[in-house]
Amino acid sequence: MKMSFKKIGLLLMTSIVFVLSGCMYPAEKTTGQEIPYADQLESMQKAVDAYQVDSGGMLPIKTRDQETDIYIKYPIEFSKVVPAYMEKIPSNAYETGGIYQYVLIDVETDPTVKLIDLRSAERIRDLNLRKNINGRVPFKDPIGDNVYAVDFEAMGFKEALTVPSPYSEAVLPLVIGGDGIFYIDYSIDLNRILKELKPDVKQGEDIRYLLTDNYPVLPAYSLPYTVNEKNEPVFMKK
Repeated sequence: MKMSFKKIGLLLMTSIVFVLSGCMYPAEKTTGQEIPYADQLESMQKAVDAYQVDSGGMLPIKTRDQETDIYIKYPIEFSKVVPAYMEKIPSNAYETGGIYQYVLIDVETDPTVKLIDLRSAERIRDLNLRKNINGRVPFKDPIGDNVYAVDFEAMGFKEALTVPSPYSEAVLPLVIGGDGIFYIDYSIDLNRILKELKPDVKQGEDIRYLLTDNYPVLPAYSLPYTVNEKNEPVFMKK
């Protein structure tokens, strides 16, 4: 099967990212289970493509309900591709003790293998559980349309919690939506890309594709972003 330009671009970009993987999580020592290896992504992509051809268009994914976040909606079902289409599950996958969940995006047009950093996912789940236990939604000051800073002190924390960026050396803030759900704020990395690469983006469009197109790890557990009149990332109005 001929590989699309999008997938070729993914492999080229991941090669660059992996060279820099030692600085992706500055607070932790990376191991083989924490690095998004390019060859493992490529092998999984080939396995998914072959499975889709042999199954008449079906994809090796688990079933999730329709309301699931688009970035975590299509996790790969390894039992459908291992060992038939690849020898073993990648070493950095959650199923083998790694920190990543392998998922697909663009399933209707160009199914592409990507990763979810489960350390950040676990932080979000823990906060949502703690909020429910305390019985209070920890809203603080508004920082966007129906988006708020988190009152971590009210939740019993001495300082604001963050997560490591999968795209840079930055640490990312956490916010809470008007729906009472916690989200990761990727504004720092989006702003860096807008300044460094100067992509042609339009107000009103979701610019998270700047991350999904250029990196192997998805901006999961996030809200949509667009740009303001200064070409700065802002939360999209609902």
